Amino acid sequence: MRRSDGLARAEEGSGEESARASAFCFLAGRAWEKIRTFAIIVSMETNVLIAFNNMSKLESFQLAELYSGQNRMNNVGTALEYFVRDIFCSSIDVVGLDNKDKKHSEHLSYLGNQNNPPDFIVKNGDAVEVKKIGGLVGSIALNSSYPKSKLHSDDVRILQSCRECDGGNWSKKDIIYAVGSVVESKIKTLWFVYGDCYAADREVYEKTFKSISKKVHEIDHLEFTSETNEIAGVRKIDPLGITYLRVRGMWGIDTPHKVFGSLTEFNRESDFSAFALMLDEKYKSFPKEDRDNIESNSNIKIKSVEIKSPNNPANYLKAKLICFVK
Repeated sequence: MRRSDGLARAEEGSGEESARASAFCFLAGRAWEKIRTFAIIVSMETNVLIAFNNMSKLESFQLAELYSGQNRMNNVGTALEYFVRDIFCSSIDVVGLDNKDKKHSEHLSYLGNQNNPPDFIVKNGDAVEVKKIGGLVGSIALNSSYPKSKLHSDDVRILQSCRECDGGNWSKKDIIYAVGSVVESKIKTLWFVYGDCYAADREVYEKTFKSISKKVHEIDHLEFTSETNEIAGVRKIDPLGITYLRVRGMWGIDTPHKVFGSLTEFNRESDFSAFALMLDEKYKSFPKEDRDNIESNSNIKIKSVEIKSPNNPANYLKAKLICFVK
């Protein structure tokens, strides 16, 4: 209800009862405006546009320099994940991993690991899976988790703590694949690709998984475990019955650069290159302030492109490609 509606009824009504009703409507309207404003603020914790803007201000992409002397940085993959978290959480300049972790907790609602994807989830926002690669045109090992167009809360491969993040009030989230090419501890190329640009619907992968699993279970002389999230589990293989076999699906996917590199003006001589790919409607869903900051950044270019639908290559989808080259 608009404020003027309440006041108009107060003037037209007769007596105290009408005035009280008008006052109630006016206050209720104000309360709803506050609730709606709070909801909008909550949804703006951070996003890939903020991360891109933060990244464009950096002078160095040498992980050894950015995270030198940090005991927990025992491999480049961990350092890359911290880098991606830092640019999302505006915490690159925060000193010490404990202090960084506290800053991250202000913006992130879930932290996973190699065995429990995704790597992190933005509060009331997107899921992010970080992958380190060597070459640009190879493939990414996804292990037992097939490519995702969205992160679904009923996915058996995620933990209950992941399902319960953000109050548990979600059934699916957009997911970003953050894929970094790292050479001698230096990030050379970093892609942020939304799953719905990159992967088909989950039914495509689950159909293949179930078909293979069904065929394996038709082998009649083997004894299988009753429940597994893998293709199969075989028990009592040897005469003593003490050996078992896990039959796992090891998924992989071509790198974003191999799939989408032709859309870019990539130059191998560049010190650092970063690209973000998302559908038009996703780009338009971000807060106007964040879009304005990206669009006014002279170091960042935004291109309107068309990409093949992962579900039907005969259809083309309108998308935005954000580029930063240093």
